[in-house]
Amino acid sequence: MKKHLLCLITTILIAASLNAQPNYNYEKLQREDLGRGVVAIRKDASTVTVSWRYLSSDPMDTGFNVYRNGKKITPEPVNAGTFYDDSYASPDAATYEVRPVVKGKETNRKNGRYTLPANAPTGYIQIPMQKPANGVTPAGDTYTYSPNDASIGDVNGDGEYEIILKWDPSNSHDNAHDGYTGEVLIDCYRLNGEQLWRINLGKNIRAGAHYTQFMVYDLDNDGKAEIVMRTADGSIDGKGNVIGDATADYREPGEMYTPRKKKGDTRPPAPRLRNQGRIFKGKEYLTVFSGMTGEALQSIEYIPQRGELKGWGDNRANRSDRFLACIAYLDGIHPSVVMCRGYYARTVLAAFNWDGKNLKNHWTFDTDQPGNEHFAGQGNHNLRVADIDGDGCDEIVYGSMTVDHNGKGLYSTGMGHGDALHLTQFDPDNPQLQLWACHENKKDGSTFREAATGKVIFQLPHSTDVGRCMAADIDPTQPGVEMWSARSEGIRNIKGEVVAPRVKKLPINMAVWWDGDLLREMLDRNVISKYNWRVETCTPLVTFEDATSNNGTKSNPCLQGDIIGDWREEVLLRTTDNTALRLYVSTIPTEYRFHTFLEDPVYRISIATQNVGYNQPTQPGFYFGADLKGTFRGYRFKE
Repeated sequence: MKKHLLCLITTILIAASLNAQPNYNYEKLQREDLGRGVVAIRKDASTVTVSWRYLSSDPMDTGFNVYRNGKKITPEPVNAGTFYDDSYASPDAATYEVRPVVKGKETNRKNGRYTLPANAPTGYIQIPMQKPANGVTPAGDTYTYSPNDASIGDVNGDGEYEIILKWDPSNSHDNAHDGYTGEVLIDCYRLNGEQLWRINLGKNIRAGAHYTQFMVYDLDNDGKAEIVMRTADGSIDGKGNVIGDATADYREPGEMYTPRKKKGDTRPPAPRLRNQGRIFKGKEYLTVFSGMTGEALQSIEYIPQRGELKGWGDNRANRSDRFLACIAYLDGIHPSVVMCRGYYARTVLAAFNWDGKNLKNHWTFDTDQPGNEHFAGQGNHNLRVADIDGDGCDEIVYGSMTVDHNGKGLYSTGMGHGDALHLTQFDPDNPQLQLWACHENKKDGSTFREAATGKVIFQLPHSTDVGRCMAADIDPTQPGVEMWSARSEGIRNIKGEVVAPRVKKLPINMAVWWDGDLLREMLDRNVISKYNWRVETCTPLVTFEDATSNNGTKSNPCLQGDIIGDWREEVLLRTTDNTALRLYVSTIPTEYRFHTFLEDPVYRISIATQNVGYNQPTQPGFYFGADLKGTFRGYRFKE
């Protein structure tokens, strides 16, 4: 087995490009037509911060005039960044407009507006939600709802994003646990809180982190995003139409059983209920929904169907109902949606194209197919997508194995399942993409490897389940991106050397570009922290009061990424009373202006896949950090 894997990886190493790096043809690549992304945020009682996008289509010397209520408030065009502090102490609403200036003349290309509401809160946009009513399970238990994972998409074609939100019932379950769950609901909201639609996935889709992976992307290049996800009999679209059989109920009522008596017990074990709420049978569909209306545009049979449960790893639908999904430019031009099932044993990835009328299966990769056996059992609770081999088409890094753009297995490392995975250009002097991953097999620990080939650059073996790992440039004294994990014995540099063995309170869940320098900050629960490399300590930078995170110990926001405003990232959290979302926007001045990360396909897809499984932070397909030199994404650095 090991010999076969070694031969497989060696063959790929010989065939792979020695200078693999993303090589997209941006003239053909179908992407969003982004607007200016103007946002105005109350910084304090007397100041409003205005920020906006700098687009790659803007000439390098573009400046920007800022207007408030039709009056220009910038004495000269803003050239140093895409950020402006306006002295505005009135509690009244104000409309801000940003106009590009090229060669001293204002243009009307990609002008952008935003209205600051009256009595606006400080530091964030308040997005009120239509909280669902409480529900009751067939067992008579009451459950409530809270906002959970979110995504973004331009559903109406105006160049700006709407929020697509999954509501999580309080009785949602991990696949390992029995029990009824409430119905999964998907909403769409404008940033002002206007609800556009609600989809109810119905009683035959179980609620939990691994059941519903929803992809939001413009798949047919009509300027408007679609939503794609698994549905079942009884799912209801945004217009009230039922998918399949409205009367079907595939939930198991459960059966009583008596566990075996444990050695030393003096009393017989009490009877227990087994398999209640699980779903072992029934029709499953893949449905494309209109982003504007929530209407189901087409439903086809989900690929793959669950079939025999044991083939996925057990007979309780724990392993068979582990789903992942992603967006990928498999042909280097059109975005495809890839729906995935299984990663502990059998693993299937199915790619689909949507042309506006028909959803067609492009290819299917199945580890049950002859020749693919060694790719089984290698999946993560997440995945990454990028052109890792420089052919201009995306590959799918599915944990410890990778599938090529054509649906063929590229390589398998054989290191098995893990909970976290990070992909980017780690080394500013090496254009190749690399991967930092952790493993659950109580052997392989954490690994840093080449994305194109699977070749291990360095490894930190460990005899425990290494559950989390993180990668971010947080130390300007070290070249490239730093790495750490739950068992890394401190922070490691790109050579694998320990550079901070005594680091204290270093978060390991999420990261965000927030304060305006080139280093990244840590995000955990409702706190953004800054690493101080001088004393090897991470200290809080900002705390978001009355807001909270999701998904237990994973402590991730609903979403983080460059959603609006300048190149820095925003944080979307739910309020503690679960009635609203808050989009937190940095009001810290920055001297830098970069083309928005959203124009990079690797970064944009990392936002689309953030809701998949255990959420991972955004990461671009290029190096970004303190080592940047020359002209980079519209910014000129001094050598």
